[in-house]
Amino acid sequence: MGDEATDNLFREAEAVLKHNDRQAWTVPAADLYPHQWLWDSCFISIGWRHLDIERAQTELRSLLRGQWANGMLPNIIFTGNEKRHIDLWRSWVSPYAPDDVATSGITQPPLLAEAVSQIGQKLKLPERRSWYKEMLPVLVDYHAWLYRDRDPHKEGLVLLLHPYECGLDNTPPWISELRKHSLPWWIRLIEKLHLDRFINFFRRDTKHVPPGQRMSNIEAMAYWSALRRLRRKAYNSEALISRSLFAVEDLAFNCIFIRANILLKQIAKTAGQDLPEPLLENIARSEAALEQLWDEAAGQYFSRSFVSHKLIEEPTIATLLPLYAGSGLRD
Repeated sequence: MGDEATDNLFREAEAVLKHNDRQAWTVPAADLYPHQWLWDSCFISIGWRHLDIERAQTELRSLLRGQWANGMLPNIIFTGNEKRHIDLWRSWVSPYAPDDVATSGITQPPLLAEAVSQIGQKLKLPERRSWYKEMLPVLVDYHAWLYRDRDPHKEGLVLLLHPYECGLDNTPPWISELRKHSLPWWIRLIEKLHLDRFINFFRRDTKHVPPGQRMSNIEAMAYWSALRRLRRKAYNSEALISRSLFAVEDLAFNCIFIRANILLKQIAKTAGQDLPEPLLENIARSEAALEQLWDEAAGQYFSRSFVSHKLIEEPTIATLLPLYAGSGLRD
């Protein structure tokens, strides 16, 4: 790609960011995704740092208002009065949800440490230390929550309770597990009678996304049903895990988490602060634990069912993410 083509691409990317800028956050897509999403804002802040470092920092600071008292960072912070979406999630059913902002009740891939670090590399050392010190408590609380709530057996791998948490939404391993274990009878009946085409009248994404790029109506209903179950349990991970047939140790999420842990230690070192010893012990387990997701016969990594501890042998692009995860992993 020549210099002119590169410059044109840069200007186009800048125009998209500015068009979607809402001052404190950037919407991923004004019509389809009008709120603030966790890992979207992390990616967006990495882009903003090339244009305006303070604006990049603001993008991440705006995520902090949604952090729950238990440390969880939600995947959505609602930024308007869209009652339909807010009522769908009803984050207020959890005692840990913030009082002054409506959020979802689940998380998303933990890319925050990557974004904090990427912004830090653009700052001079004194400003970088100050930035890291500001963001470190949020990161520590979030990573500690992931281990405390989502690694109940202290195996080093965290589990997810809804496909939306993996960030890839309708990725094949989740669709496979959903159809095996979490498809209610009424959805199976709708599918059998071929009534699912009527669901298009209620789906918002059909106006913006072509059929080949969105999940089927049956899958969409199953995701909605799974969300209602989380809500009924007040987003209590312990209650959900104890009776769950639908929990996945997601490969992509855990790879991102392992890299985030490496970056978290670097951030703490630069800030001149020590991480809590229990968190360090958990971090030490994770790199080795990822090897449990390797299938020698297939020659690749897979996600794993938390309940059965069997690999979900659905090949996806996630099998390449151990390369991103970092040191100590299989060549």
